Amino acid sequence: METATTIPNDILQQAERLKRGTAGVIPEGGLEEKLWKARQENRPLRIKLGLDPTAPDIHLGFAVVLRKLRQFQDLGHQVVIIVGDYTALIGDPSGRSTTRPMLSQEEIAANARTYVEQLARILDRERTEVRFNSEWLGRLTFADVVHLAAKMTVAQVLQREDFANRYAQGLPIGLHELLYPLAQAYDSVVIKADIEMGGLDQTFNILAGRDLQREMGQEPQVALFMPLLVGLDGVKKMSKSLGNYVGITEPPLDMYGKLMSISDAMMRDYFVLCTDVPLEEIEELLQRASKGEINPKDVKRRLAREIVAIYHGAKAAEEADIEWNRVHAGGELPSDVPEVAVGPEQAREGRIWICRLLVAAGVAKSNNEARRLIEQGGVELDGRRVQDVNAEFDMAALEGKLLRVGARRFVRIRTG
Repeated sequence: METATTIPNDILQQAERLKRGTAGVIPEGGLEEKLWKARQENRPLRIKLGLDPTAPDIHLGFAVVLRKLRQFQDLGHQVVIIVGDYTALIGDPSGRSTTRPMLSQEEIAANARTYVEQLARILDRERTEVRFNSEWLGRLTFADVVHLAAKMTVAQVLQREDFANRYAQGLPIGLHELLYPLAQAYDSVVIKADIEMGGLDQTFNILAGRDLQREMGQEPQVALFMPLLVGLDGVKKMSKSLGNYVGITEPPLDMYGKLMSISDAMMRDYFVLCTDVPLEEIEELLQRASKGEINPKDVKRRLAREIVAIYHGAKAAEEADIEWNRVHAGGELPSDVPEVAVGPEQAREGRIWICRLLVAAGVAKSNNEARRLIEQGGVELDGRRVQDVNAEFDMAALEGKLLRVGARRFVRIRTG
């Protein structure tokens, strides 16, 4: 490869744009060298992202990586999505304290189909190659697996923090889990990856790909890591299972409302990772908000509009902004309040417990969740806050009443 000092300025500028929001690149200067070599050889880089189809919905946290891939595509490079239908049979142990349960073939197939459909919402399908790693892993003989396994030591694998912790605590580690990083690394060899992207939780697996490529006579891929987007709770990474996520297929107003619920301290990361607003403009907005020159809520509204526009268009984003502001600033009702039927079977002697009402109306998943919502002061019935988790209401008197949960959810009760 050429040295960094011979790389043209426009390539350096490309690399700078691509590194926006990244958590790290290994080796240092490797991205610039790959881009420059691709131009010299007049070929697109092959950018790899491996996915285990364990969840069918794409949220903003996962879209952070997909949007970075789209930037590579816009520069003329080829994205290779590896749908890990075979490695999903193992289950990625990254960040786990226990063995991950294996998925069935039917679950894998259903999730994979949904992933491929949703990827097209962000990626350029013409520059996206979708491969299923059963194509090559499923053809390996036991002798082939032994040959590959000889290229990675147990000591290397046990350097992983999650494995090391489990080993030290005497918790079980299945032999099949030790094969996972090897299988992911072999994916890079088969598709001749130039760059592999992933979250920081994939550090070991991606670096294992570099090692295996080197062992098998290929030029090692560059590892490009994206930070894990913190979810709406402001504590844990965005995850559907934790309920702190914003799905990219959610209705515009739902997306907008969720984004308005994040803390002011989270706005910078969401701007940088989830939008295309220039960094200088982001810093100016946040600085002006911190000085009291503009209202932080207005900056957050700008953030919510930017994100909604990416997935639903500018018109839908403006409409969501107007509707949200009308309801929350003006104290008006949403223009379209859904009606829910609550049948007499939910009542006892003509009266219904408030927690059962919330569950029957579909605004709480369980009685326990309903209790939490009430205790947090997030439930209103016909404009009055419900404070007693043991409250009961006459069914006949509930007809047409407005039930509000949190800042965004309204339903009108029908009992007839």
